[in-house]
Amino acid sequence: MKKIENNKKNEELEEKIIELTNDLQRTRADFENFRKQIEVQKNTERETVKFATVYKILPLLDDMERAINSYEELAPLKKSLEKTMQDLDLARIASEKGVEFNPDLHEAVMVEGDGEKEVIAETLRPGYFYEGKVLRPAMVKVQKV
Repeated sequence: MKKIENNKKNEELEEKIIELTNDLQRTRADFENFRKQIEVQKNTERETVKFATVYKILPLLDDMERAINSYEELAPLKKSLEKTMQDLDLARIASEKGVEFNPDLHEAVMVEGDGEKEVIAETLRPGYFYEGKVLRPAMVKVQKV
């Protein structure tokens, strides 16, 4: 009789151990999923802050470029500015006259002509790529030819 009771207690204890082990495994999995989710959120926030910071300096770049183009004595700064942009992985979007208009890269504020092909007639504000993504589209005047 005692043997039967001991076997029953052992079975109950084994079931309890299995149940607790399963609970522990689920808790560990939940924690690991939570940790991964937090890591993804941190990376997303870090990227957002980086893009926002670089975006805020674009007006300064625009002003510096206008000054360099207006005053010959500032021409040596152009190389330094280009090097800094390259170091930051900041690149200008091609928006020279005659370049084909691309709505993913260019923001048209004026459209002239009545042809079928849309090309850039004038760049009103340069656009930039940051780390390969469009940070700010180029503001352009478009001509249909």
